Amino acid sequence: MDRLIVALGNPGIKYAHTRHNIAWEALDFLPAQENETWKDKFKGQFCSIRDADDKIHFLKPQTFMNLSGESVAPMAKFFKISVENILIIHDELDLPYGSIAFKSGGGLAGHNGLKSSAACLGSQDFKRLRLGIGRPMFSSVSDWVLSGYSSDEAAVFETYMKGVVEALELYMKEGFQKAASKFSKKNILG
Repeated sequence: MDRLIVALGNPGIKYAHTRHNIAWEALDFLPAQENETWKDKFKGQFCSIRDADDKIHFLKPQTFMNLSGESVAPMAKFFKISVENILIIHDELDLPYGSIAFKSGGGLAGHNGLKSSAACLGSQDFKRLRLGIGRPMFSSVSDWVLSGYSSDEAAVFETYMKGVVEALELYMKEGFQKAASKFSKKNILG
């Protein structure tokens, strides 16, 4: 069975290390992909690995966040991956920084990358791995997601990413239900 793991983000150096690109950074920490050759196709960068009987594809759309579906849907179609076998990793305002949660289907919480993906896939029944970035206290949401991490957040960023990798590896090895039960709104930082 083929599965697709999508990390949402924005291309360009201007957006590197911003809250909106936390999913890309999480994927960069995943050991399974670090020796793979990433290819440019489907308006994104992707690589594939074989894990037992499964083939797992990783995708970083190179469209801007609002157009993520223009990358996700063509790749899913090309590899004949059903919507239920897609996991989208994304930043989540409604979880505190350092917390993660798996989710299956449901609402899109105003996230433009999820909205675009659902529109292009014709369904919102894909799985999600939500990475908490918290809500801004004073700035606008758009300024917040496009800003870098505070010094306190940066100090624990690697610990946070290692926890995300643990969750992803469990998902890859034992499936969504096991990963979701272990990492249900789990605060990685303590």
